[in-house]
Amino acid sequence: MIIGIPTEIKNWENRVSLTPSGAKTLVEQGHTVYIQSEAGLGSGFTDEEYVAVGAKLLTNIEEVYKKSDMIIKVKEPQESEYQLFKEGQLLFTYLHLAVEPKLTKALLKHKVNSIAYETIQTKRGELPLLTPMSEIAGRMAVQIGAAYLEKPHGGRGVLLGGVPGVMPADVIIIGAGTVGLNATKIAYGMGANVTVLDVNLNKLRYFDDIFHGKVRTLMSTASNIELCATYADLLIGAVLIPGAKAPHLVSEAMVKKMKKGSVIVDVAIDQGGIVETMDRVTTHENPVFEKHGVMHYSVANIPGAVARTSTIALTNATLPYAVRLANKGFTKAVKSCEELAKGVSTCHGHLVSEPVAEALKLEHTELSLIIGF
Repeated sequence: MIIGIPTEIKNWENRVSLTPSGAKTLVEQGHTVYIQSEAGLGSGFTDEEYVAVGAKLLTNIEEVYKKSDMIIKVKEPQESEYQLFKEGQLLFTYLHLAVEPKLTKALLKHKVNSIAYETIQTKRGELPLLTPMSEIAGRMAVQIGAAYLEKPHGGRGVLLGGVPGVMPADVIIIGAGTVGLNATKIAYGMGANVTVLDVNLNKLRYFDDIFHGKVRTLMSTASNIELCATYADLLIGAVLIPGAKAPHLVSEAMVKKMKKGSVIVDVAIDQGGIVETMDRVTTHENPVFEKHGVMHYSVANIPGAVARTSTIALTNATLPYAVRLANKGFTKAVKSCEELAKGVSTCHGHLVSEPVAEALKLEHTELSLIIGF
C-alpha cells in the first residue's frame, strides 16, 4: 500500500503521525511511505532520518494526498485539505466528527473511508489510541493550570502546592477516566487539595484505593459540581463519551460563582467541552480568554505542545493498526478486527458512526450493511 504522511497544518501542531522507526516498520512490510518534507521537524525528526529507513520525500501536501492510498495524520484535516480527498482513500487520524459538520460532509462527499483514532475500542471498552494522548493531556492540564494561576498570567496568584503555613490550591477534576487519573497524579504529587467527580462509583473506589483516601471523591451530580466550582482554584474538565459531543456539566451560572482569577482547563474541548462558557476553541498561540473573571483554557490539541513525547507515544499505539490496514486493506482489516470496525466513521459515502450521526442530525448506516460481515 502507498501511505502518505502530510505535515500537520493545525495551529501550532508540531506532532507528526509517524516516527522514522514507524516508517521503517511499514517499509519493511513492503509498503511505500511518502512523507512531506519537514513534516517531522516539529517533533525533532529530520528528513534524513526518514530517508535513511526507506521513506520517500514529497515537497508538498498536494502530492502526498494525490499519491497515497492511505493518509495517516494526527489531527483532523483542515478545510484547505478537503479538496485533496480522493474517492476510496483511507484516512486514519483523530477526527472528532461530532463537532465537525463541515469535515463530516466533505468525507461523505468524497467517499473517503475514515477511521477515527478516538473511537477504536477494545472488547474491554478501552480506547487504545486515545489513551496515550489522554495521559499527556491530563498531566499537562495541571501544569497549564498551575501556570495560569500565577498573577502575571491572569490568575489568583496561588501556588498549587502551597507552602508550610499556607493552604495549597483546590483542584477539581470532573471525570475519572484516563485524563482524570493522570491529572490527579500530577495535582496530588504537587501537593494540591484534589477532588475528583465521576458518575461511576467503581472508578471513584479505585481512586480512593490508589491514593489511600488522600484524594476526595464525589458522585458527579449537578449540585456537587456547583459546590466544587465555588471553591475551585483550578477546575479540569476530563469527561469523554466516545465519539459523541461532550455534555455541558458546568453551567455559566456555576462559572459566575467561581473565584476571580481561578482557572478552567477543559480537556474535553475537542468534543465540544463540558463547560458552557467555553464558547470557543483556542490555540497554543492564544490559549486563554477571561470570562466572568475566570481564566478559560480551551486548546483542542494540548499534547501538541510536547510534540516529541506525543509523537513517539502516538506511533507506539497506532502502528500495529496501521500495519494491519496496510497489509490487509481497508475492508479485510475492518472485517477481521472488531476494534478497527468500531473506529470507522465514514465508509463509501455513508456515515456509520451513530454518535456522530446523532450529534450532527445526519442519517446513520450500519457498517455491516455496507461491507458485510
